[in-house]
Amino acid sequence: MLNLAAVLEHSARLVPERVAITCGGHHLTYAEVNARATKVAAGLLSIGVRPGDRIVLSCPNVPWFPIAYFGILKAAAIVVPINVLLKPREIAYHLRDSGARAMIAFEGTPELPMAAMARAACDETGCADLIVMPLDPSRPPAFDARSIASWLTIAEGPLRPPPRDGEDTAVILYTSGTTGQPKGAELTHTNMVTNAMSAWDMFVPALDWSSDTPCSGLVTLPLFHSTAQTAQMNAGLYGGMRLVLHPRFDAASVLETFARERIAVWVGVPTMYWALLQHARAAGTDGSSAAASLRLCVSGGAPMPLEVLQGFESTFKARVLEGYGLSETAPVLSFNQLQQPSRPGTVGLPVFGVEIRCVDDDDRPVPPGERGEVVARGPNVMKGYYGRPADTAESLRGGWFHTGDIGILDADGYLSIVDRKKDMILRGGMNVYPREIEEVLMTHPAVALCAVVGTPDDRLGEEVTAFVVRRPSATVTEPELIAWAREQMAAYKYPRHVEFRDSLPTSATGKILKRQLRGG
Repeated sequence: MLNLAAVLEHSARLVPERVAITCGGHHLTYAEVNARATKVAAGLLSIGVRPGDRIVLSCPNVPWFPIAYFGILKAAAIVVPINVLLKPREIAYHLRDSGARAMIAFEGTPELPMAAMARAACDETGCADLIVMPLDPSRPPAFDARSIASWLTIAEGPLRPPPRDGEDTAVILYTSGTTGQPKGAELTHTNMVTNAMSAWDMFVPALDWSSDTPCSGLVTLPLFHSTAQTAQMNAGLYGGMRLVLHPRFDAASVLETFARERIAVWVGVPTMYWALLQHARAAGTDGSSAAASLRLCVSGGAPMPLEVLQGFESTFKARVLEGYGLSETAPVLSFNQLQQPSRPGTVGLPVFGVEIRCVDDDDRPVPPGERGEVVARGPNVMKGYYGRPADTAESLRGGWFHTGDIGILDADGYLSIVDRKKDMILRGGMNVYPREIEEVLMTHPAVALCAVVGTPDDRLGEEVTAFVVRRPSATVTEPELIAWAREQMAAYKYPRHVEFRDSLPTSATGKILKRQLRGG
């Protein structure tokens, strides 16, 4: 028997009085988080939630998230975390697609009334119960809904939820839906627990437990996303860390938090690293004083431009290691380990128990150094897409999960991600890989950030187009940048169109949304 809630319960037994969660100046110990999660589980069981019921969870990075998340798991139900920015129509899709028994939603603010939008979605779909996580626990919800706070006032009694098997579904993570509707990846308790333990193994060599102050990790990625969930919340709680929750990423606030909370570990996506680097440069500081306590920075979600990685390490005097994974793999597949020299431009070696190959269009392995689709198998690979047997069979054909990413394995087994298979540009019959072009453009002194996409072309099928954010005070023009790029790369690769933007569109997790740049 195995339940993902064990990652919290384990530390609650070992270090009950240690602070587990810090947010906005408030602190909760491991014993407090665990006790509150147990009461949430009891509340869910009292309203008829049964093993395997799906419970949709909409909550930002505040203490309610882990309390509700582990409460759902303790009740032997399945957590379905969703993006807090979704509108009622989009929430309704997730409720229907997952067949949700109930929904737990943060109350929100007048600018983002999460619970009110959840109420509208529940009414539309007939979802049986809406449970609200209030801003003020003493105040009941403003509309027809239960308050999770009322469950916390119940005297704690024995909780005997039905046990869960390791192969039972623990979490359903919805993919970003870049093509078609989002699909729910069913991740088992074994998937999630083993990957959290693998993520913890990545952190251990960087941490110093000799002082009385517990090692602290800053969580700026949203907890509804797989990376923050597994590689920070679940891994950090399993290891007894103190997690400092940031509801919203802001470069100045993050740097202040690094120093004030003496953060040892931070996980971000490339656009966050870029924002911190730009902020430090604009402030004329080397950044090392604010980041003096940092022992490890991790980047995932998308390949990091080498210029950003090297600039961040030089400015903040902190080592950055890249990893790689997907929602379907719980998510970590590979990582650059602290015990080994960094190989910038790679996403490291497979984590414990994971095998990775690069294959051709016939699923045959390609030799080291050659491009192929990245496929993987291991204890962290999902059981399938919820309610989609055909998609599951296609993605898991031959016993390997097909990622849709194009990668290269070197002779030592280090993986480099070249691009998304669907992002590859087919220009006049020639394969063009946007990331390769982005890496070159980022070396231009006037380029702060860029994204390259394929745009329709009557003659060639697709043409190479670059969207560029200039550095402050830079005046480079489209013809100048195109002429420079032409000198740096082969004739079929360099961008024929350049569009300058003040910023690039990003998702809630900080990924650049190339589909919006394509107009899709």
